[in-house]
Amino acid sequence: MAKKLMIVESPTKTKTISQYIGKEFDIVASMGHIRDLPKKDLGIDIENDFKPHYVLSSDKRKVVKKIVDKAQKASEIYIASDNDREGEAIAWHLNEILKKKNPDKAIYRVVFNEITSEAVKYSIEHPRSVDNDLVNAQQARRILDRIVGYKVSPVLWKTIAGKLSAGRVQTVALRILCEREEEIKKFVPKEYWKIFADLKKDKDFTASLEKYDGKKAKIENQEQAEKIYDYVKTQKFIVQDVKQKDKSISPGPPFITSTLQQGASNLLGFSTKKTMAVAQQLYEGVEIKGERHGLITYMRTDSVRIGDKAVEEVQKLIKERFGNDYLSRKRRIFKTKKKSQDAHEAIRPTSSFRTPESIERFLTKDQARMYNLIWKRFVATQMSNAKVKNTRLFMAAGKALFETKGNVVKFEGFMKAYPWIFIMNKDENLPNLKVGEEVNLIKLSKEQKFTQPPPRFTEAQLVKKLESENIGRPSTYAPIISTLLFRKYVELVKKKFYPTELGMIVEKFLVAKLDDFFNVSFTSEMEDFLDEIENGKMDYVKALAEFYEKFISQIEQIDLKAEKGKITQKTDIICEKCGSPMVIKYSKYGKYLACSAFPKCRNTKPLGDDGKVQERKTGEKCPKCGEGDIVLKEGKFGKFYGCSNYPKCKFTRPFKIGVKCPECGGDLIERKNKNGRLFYGCSNYPKCKFITNYKPVNMECPECGAPSMFEKPSKYQGTKLICLKCKKEIIK
Repeated sequence: MAKKLMIVESPTKTKTISQYIGKEFDIVASMGHIRDLPKKDLGIDIENDFKPHYVLSSDKRKVVKKIVDKAQKASEIYIASDNDREGEAIAWHLNEILKKKNPDKAIYRVVFNEITSEAVKYSIEHPRSVDNDLVNAQQARRILDRIVGYKVSPVLWKTIAGKLSAGRVQTVALRILCEREEEIKKFVPKEYWKIFADLKKDKDFTASLEKYDGKKAKIENQEQAEKIYDYVKTQKFIVQDVKQKDKSISPGPPFITSTLQQGASNLLGFSTKKTMAVAQQLYEGVEIKGERHGLITYMRTDSVRIGDKAVEEVQKLIKERFGNDYLSRKRRIFKTKKKSQDAHEAIRPTSSFRTPESIERFLTKDQARMYNLIWKRFVATQMSNAKVKNTRLFMAAGKALFETKGNVVKFEGFMKAYPWIFIMNKDENLPNLKVGEEVNLIKLSKEQKFTQPPPRFTEAQLVKKLESENIGRPSTYAPIISTLLFRKYVELVKKKFYPTELGMIVEKFLVAKLDDFFNVSFTSEMEDFLDEIENGKMDYVKALAEFYEKFISQIEQIDLKAEKGKITQKTDIICEKCGSPMVIKYSKYGKYLACSAFPKCRNTKPLGDDGKVQERKTGEKCPKCGEGDIVLKEGKFGKFYGCSNYPKCKFTRPFKIGVKCPECGGDLIERKNKNGRLFYGCSNYPKCKFITNYKPVNMECPECGAPSMFEKPSKYQGTKLICLKCKKEIIK
């Protein structure tokens, strides 16, 4: 008897789901998207209602052939890609291919929010057809992004540098970072002073000056500070007022994609990319005691909705684990934002009774930390409020009024499960004072301070900003950040974003020439437009036509030659090869010196931020000429060591990265191919022909003892370490 066929996105899911659907099903993974717009041309018929031309991805031909072969033998076909725009588009592409090959065969669309036996079986019993509105929304986004990328990128090539690119949403994110950088540069610190009093009455405590002469204390310079200081130190400190009140603190909603990324960044130190990779692993399934279990619900969601069964289960757990006092008297229902798609529940454990400590030994360190965070956040949602006693003391010193605050947690409530709640002056139990009492002054101090510029964004703060401005969607936050870093438009330094010089130049140019399309409000409107398409309320062809007409009109108004002249900078440095002056140009790797006689002369030199040629001295003398210094240089094909007396002395030596070749033990060398991409080869070439595009790591393989391992990106598991000798893989 012919089997039914289920198609999912990732191979990890096949392992988990196969346990639930039995032997009547065959299951295969599409490995994500199988078709896309072509890489070498626009792939959109503008004149024919923006009809996209999709091509089969070259790396998916074997996968698709396997799926088609299995589908022809199957009695029924179930497409179980993710339940979001991208997943629906994958389902549509699969459906389009399979129905041509199997016109009379039943093809069903099934979706589930969690990979559990109950959810998977329910979806099979309640299949639906492909949601064309959802597909149209994804298609409209893809077309928009392709139009912007294909029309703007060539403008950047002709004005700033080749191989640069611009994205519809990424450019707005870059603008946010660049505008913050400009704020910081223009910020002028202002001096101010604070006065503190160390006091004692049974207990020591510190108060700060809040009012002086009936007005809010505003001390702008040392002279004012000393005048008030001299006055206060002659006064007695008398308790003027005591204010106490009990505060009730409610738990926050369960995680959604953006808040999970923020929480994992702030509490675990995870990047947005790593957060999504680890969450994907937990969603798709982990082996526990010989069986695979999906541990969390779908991690791409903007809804805080919680299903009834999940609430009932967690309420039972709270009673058993913490006691009735810790259970909220009423079920908490959190409100989802109006612009949320609400296609999924919030991110939560698939079973509250699968506690972090009970499965920790089956998880990697990162998986365990992530699961612990998600589990605790969810459990807290149905727990009772925390009770905090807030005390404010006011002490008068003549016409000066000092204040101190303290908070004492009287009942932990939900904080018993989720302790990561910031409470200012937490557990500071102040003395029990009465109005009219005198307190003793132990020490009076004055401190000079300066106003601070707005802070640079961390990943968590940028995600929060994008979400608040309605830029992008849950599935796009991590790719936005990854793209900006990959393009070298920004750098992360001590977990904060710094726009690079190249990023600032690109942003300034695009904002000046295409501000109507690369601003926060327009990008937010486009997200609303995509949501309207998804809800079946808007014809996307008409909207695309209006966008395209205005967009192309502004592109055509850019004077490419004039703009290129503005960006290229002349220098007084002379090309040692042909005698022409050198000019400063830009590439995706930063600025560099190039000969103005290009293309006749192709001489280039690396350039530092100070405008000087970058050549890092090693402290060695050249072994060939004995006069020049050995310096680190960077050429067309990567870094190398050379003599500072070039071109008189042409001695060079390869740049070794400190990692050994896994095949012969030689030194690995970093190189670039003709497209500027890094690769790594052995210094013993041609005796050893080892070569790889994976980044080497100075770590011995735990399986075979090879001297090095390599970073291998994985769509579904983040970055992994792989031994290229024995193929051992480790999740990083």
